[in-house]
This record gives sequence, structure tokens and C-alpha cells, in this order.
Amino acid sequence: MDSYNIAIDYRDPAWIAIAFLSGLLFRQINLPPMIGFLVAGFILHLFGAESDQFLASIADMGITLLLFTIGLKLRLSTLLRPEIWATTSLHMGATVVLAAAFIAALGWAGFLLFDGMDYQTALIIAFALSFSSTVFAVKTLEDRGSLMSRYGQAAIGILVMQDIAAVVFLAFSAGKLPSIWAVSLLALIPARHMLGYLMERSGYGELLAVFGFSMALGGAALFELVGMKGDLGALALGALLASHTKAKHLANILMNFKDVFLVCFFLSIGLTSLPTWETAATAMVLLILIPVKTLLFTWLLTRFRMRARGSTFGGLVLGNYSEFGLIVIVIAIGADWLAADWLTVIALALSISLIISSAMNVYALEIYSRFSDAVARWETRERLIGDEDIDLGGHRILIFGMGRVGRAAYDEMRIHAEDKIVGIDLDETQVERNCDEGRNVVLGDATNSEFWSRLVTPHADIEMILLSMSKHQSNIDAARQMRERGYKGPIVSTSLFPDQEQELLENGIDEVFNIYDEAGSGAATRMHGLLESRRP
Repeated sequence: MDSYNIAIDYRDPAWIAIAFLSGLLFRQINLPPMIGFLVAGFILHLFGAESDQFLASIADMGITLLLFTIGLKLRLSTLLRPEIWATTSLHMGATVVLAAAFIAALGWAGFLLFDGMDYQTALIIAFALSFSSTVFAVKTLEDRGSLMSRYGQAAIGILVMQDIAAVVFLAFSAGKLPSIWAVSLLALIPARHMLGYLMERSGYGELLAVFGFSMALGGAALFELVGMKGDLGALALGALLASHTKAKHLANILMNFKDVFLVCFFLSIGLTSLPTWETAATAMVLLILIPVKTLLFTWLLTRFRMRARGSTFGGLVLGNYSEFGLIVIVIAIGADWLAADWLTVIALALSISLIISSAMNVYALEIYSRFSDAVARWETRERLIGDEDIDLGGHRILIFGMGRVGRAAYDEMRIHAEDKIVGIDLDETQVERNCDEGRNVVLGDATNSEFWSRLVTPHADIEMILLSMSKHQSNIDAARQMRERGYKGPIVSTSLFPDQEQELLENGIDEVFNIYDEAGSGAATRMHGLLESRRP
């Protein structure tokens, strides 16, 4: 215990508490708490605070858990889709070329820290700026409830492809390739059955959480041992376990740990160094490339058959700089390719880009509504599989969210509705499972306004709608979307907590039932029936 106390500087808890208060303040003005964490880091650094080993270690653990949970939700087959691998390749290539030309031109003009910079050095900085922030994108998609949406899965796939490019860069920049023992990692593929068995035997409580930590940290350590990027190891172990029935539950368990650890990550960015006027001005110049990245992502996604709205949201999520850019710059500085001031420049540009992206994503729907006509011109006529038109003709009941509650409601109501019932879910795995079990379920996102544009028949025949999505805000957003489009029928929604019920009722929901209360009522009914059956 003594050594653990020594490892934690007495100021670390104070820094984390300040980050909490800053995050709470920004939440009150409808901005993500992560902006508050970043701002807290810069303010603390302004007063002389510096990042230490404890904050760095916790931040690294947060990123490792983040990538592991991404892997748990990842379907490797999605990486082979053109909208992912082709978009990533074309975007990174175009961004590097355009950014390098822009930076080299500023170097030729002798502007700020760009003075005297040649094209080769400009390529290094451009490469660092070509990545998008995995931490920001996943957090934004999680908060929005769109992690499993079409554009959310595309964004995650693009980020994974960028991570693969990062591994290649790290290998070559370090002047070494992975050791020959890296081939032995292929043994993890058949070993996934044993890992799945251990996962099954771990139950649903603290033992499963310990298993998750072991897999995430163990996978990272194993890859580092053979000369590969540890983050890739955490991602790979998660992907190997993604098909397990407990994968989603394990991801939910680790989510709170991950969120707490990532507070230290955002703090550490702000604590990197104190900017000067020259480094701040240089960072602000680099922000000119952010709209280029965003528009290029949006255009490429539409050209690969994604709808305009999803493409816009995907571009906004990915239109920022990445924490990996700092790693690239550290390596470049260590090799004497860049001056040390560039670490401050990239850290500041990264932080400001995340702040801008956070604000833009808060108003993503308004931004899309403003430019929807222009972006729609980029769309192709052919749609992605699972993004086609939907025919609701003759259906009487709609159920959004086909998890356990949605499936149970579907099975109970299909007789009363004469089987004229259809389920909607944004998770491809859930759609496939329900279809295999004989239910009529299609892929779709009720919070996405373009979902309604997929309907080739009006919803006049629909008599009732059930909202049973796991995200409370998703149910609210879906209700608003439906009421705005003229649906007058009854809407029923699930809730988890009592304070959510009133908010649902205020947003167009006619009836709300608390899952825990209903479960207790159902258990009492079963108990009463059992008692009655045992009486003489």
C-alpha cells in the first residue's frame, strides 16, 4: 500500500476533482464534459501543473480499455467494405498530399514556425494531421447512441484502418520490424474458443470485469512483447471475443471504468506544455485544414453509397485531429526531424480541434438541415445493403429496438396484430438474429431523420409504436422525429429510472413503463400463480 501511495502524487486527486468541476460546468451549457477536461488541463498547466506518471498510466489504461471495447463491438468483415477501406485510403492519401502542400507553401513564405520547412518535413506533419481521434469519435457516438448505426460502424471501421496504418508507421519509424515471434500471435485465433469458455464461466459480476481487464491489458502486453503496437493487441483480443454472447455485457461493464480513466487522458493533453503566442498562432493556422477533412470524409462516404445525412454525421465525427498525431510528432522530434516546439503546436491544434468538433457535433442535426440539399447532390442512386427503402404497407405495429424487451413484446403482440408487425434495430447482429428466429426485422435508426425518407409507403396504417431502445435519449429523439412527421397514434416507451418517465411523457410519449417495476410485477404474478396452483 505504501508504494501505491507514493506512486500517486498528492496533487493528482485535486487535478481530477478540478477536471470534474470543469466537465460539470461545460455540461450545463450543453457541451460534452470532455471539453471541460481539456480546458482544465490547460488552466492547470497555466498555473504550473505538469502531467506525471500516475496520470499518464491511467490515461494509457483508458485508451487500452477503449480499444478493447471497440473490438468487442467490431465485426471484422466490415473492414472489407469499400465505404471503409477505400474511404480510409483515399482520405489519408488526399489529406497528406493537400496538407503537405499547404504547409510547404507556408514554409516557403517564411510564416511562423513553418519558416524554412521543406516538403519532406511537411509530409511528416501532414501525416500526423491525417488521423482522426478514436477517443473523441467513440465517445461522441456512444453519447449519441449511434455506435451501431450505419455511419457509426463506418466511422469505427475507418478509425481501425487508420490504427493499422499507425502500426506500420511505428514499425518503420522505430527502424525495426515486429520480431519473428509475432507469427505466434496467429495462435490466438484457435485460442479464442478457450477464452470464450473462460468468459462464459466468469458469470456476470466482478469476475467478468476482471476477465475483461486481463484480456485488454494482457493483449496489449502480448503484442508489445513481439514488437507490435500494444493498442492493436487490445483491439485484436476484443475482436476475437466479439462473437460471444456476453461480449455486449462485458463492454457495458468496462464502459464506466473506461470513462473514468479517459478523464486523465484529456487532462494529460492539456498538461502537455504551455503554448506561446507563436505556437498558438501556428496551431490556429493548422485548423484551416479541419473543414477540408470534414468535407472530404462527407463526400467520400456519399460516393460509396451512404446516405447524405449519415455521411454528414460521419464527416463531423471524424473531422478532427488525433491523439496519435502527438505520437508521430514525438517520434519525429526524437529523430531530429522537427523542433521541440511542434509538440506544443500539435497538442494545441488537437485540443482546439476537439473543442470545435464537440460543438459541431452538438449541432450536427442543425448543420445537416442547413446544408442537406447541397450534400444530397453527392448521393448515388444505389444504396448500401441494409440502407434500402422500407415498405411499411399493411403493418399495424412498429417496434424500435429489438433487444430482449423488443423481442418479448414482438412475440406477445404478433398474434393480436395478426402478424402485421415489424421491428426496427440499428444493430446488424440483432437484425440477423431476429430474422433467423422468424421475426420481421429490418435495419434502421429511429433517431435518424433519413430513416423516414427510406419509407416508400406512409405510416398511416401504423396503429401503435413501441420504443425499447437501450439509450434513453434515443427514445426521446425518436418520439420527436415521429411527432414532427405527423404521426398521431399512441407511442409507448420503456424507461430504466423514475426520473426518465416524466421526461419521456413531456416529449410525445403516451405511456411509459419502467422495466424494473414491470419485472417485479411480472415476478409477483408468477408467484401468485404458483401459490394458487399449490393450494388444495
